[in-house]
Amino acid sequence: MCIGLPMRVVGGDAYFAECDRRGASERVSLMLVGPQPPGTALLVHLGSAVRVLDDDEARLIDDALDGVAAAAEGLPFDHLFADLIDREPQLPDFLRPKTASGA
Repeated sequence: MCIGLPMRVVGGDAYFAECDRRGASERVSLMLVGPQPPGTALLVHLGSAVRVLDDDEARLIDDALDGVAAAAEGLPFDHLFADLIDREPQLPDFLRPKTASGA
């Protein structure tokens, strides 16, 4: 399984950023997202930023990753999936069947 991790830009140039994740630094390619200012949250996969994240989405991804780690250790994890508790699963729009009207 491949997982992208949220990281925060701390500096860099037009092509690479120095990013931080929980105290660990990594040089990240910006070729897919363009130059980003310090403080920007990025979804990083295999040394490349693949998407710019807003702060809420970065937090949700971090919570989900922490939740998976907690579950694997047999620790409580429900609080890390608060956005999913008491909500029915939903297909993304592009996977939903089209209606007769085409919408």
